[in-house]
Amino acid sequence: MAKKFLLLVLLSITALSTKAQELLCDVVINSDQVQSTDRQLFTEMQTRIEELMNTQRWTNQNYGPEERIKCRLLINLTEMPQIGLFKANVQVVSVRPAYGTGYESSLFSFIDKDWTFEYDNAQILQYADNNYSSNLTSMLAFYAYMIIGMDNDSFGKMGGGPVFDKARSVVNLASSQGANYPGWKAFDSNRNRYWLIDNLQDPLFAQFREGIYKMHRQGLDIMATNPDKARKTVLEVLQEVQKINKQKPGSAIVRSFFEAKSDELLNMFKTAAPADKQTAYTLLTEADPTNRTKYDQLLQR
Repeated sequence: MAKKFLLLVLLSITALSTKAQELLCDVVINSDQVQSTDRQLFTEMQTRIEELMNTQRWTNQNYGPEERIKCRLLINLTEMPQIGLFKANVQVVSVRPAYGTGYESSLFSFIDKDWTFEYDNAQILQYADNNYSSNLTSMLAFYAYMIIGMDNDSFGKMGGGPVFDKARSVVNLASSQGANYPGWKAFDSNRNRYWLIDNLQDPLFAQFREGIYKMHRQGLDIMATNPDKARKTVLEVLQEVQKINKQKPGSAIVRSFFEAKSDELLNMFKTAAPADKQTAYTLLTEADPTNRTKYDQLLQR
């Protein structure tokens, strides 16, 4: 009996270990611009946001502890118009390991300037699908799904579809019940939460999503062993991104792509063959003119 009991315990531990939470999220709150005598409020806010991101099970996918997705929320509080109401701009970043190396590739990066939310120390942050509880939990859930969906797309072709459906549900619920908080509707901005998920679910961007898989599994994951082949693959992806950018210039998800990848792409092609370097420069400066000065380094000998 004792052996059977021990076996059941070990099986239970194994089952739990394969179903670890998806995210390993670091939260940083900068409250320097907000005048408040209660500085402990911001410490509590940071702790509770981190707890929600790191303890909520967002999907039914199985993750080992070592597979959790590393990500970060940099929350810069800019204003407290009234007690308990905050405005902020927030950078959301996630990374993905490159196979067989210690290198972590920036996969998703987005600066959201439309964070407005209510918070007090008595508030418990809880999230449940198809249930609107607050704008803060909705924004956190949206980005949790974005991070997981992008990660899934990078490991399996169009693998993030079901998770992006969840992100869309958050948008729909928040826009209908969110008391007109900004960032959820098409007319609020041309680069917000609505447009991020709209781009990803637009058939026109299917090649972009397939490119995320191709760039990582057939590019970055073999960069250490076959850099020439990896670069060729990445150039093919950049050609598709360039085409999409011509059809939908300034789209939110393409801007996010280059916010995450511009430095990595520069470093990848710095040591490429001259022809590949020139091709990369042309594609990058046309698709991402904002970073032209950065890419000029590719022309240096």
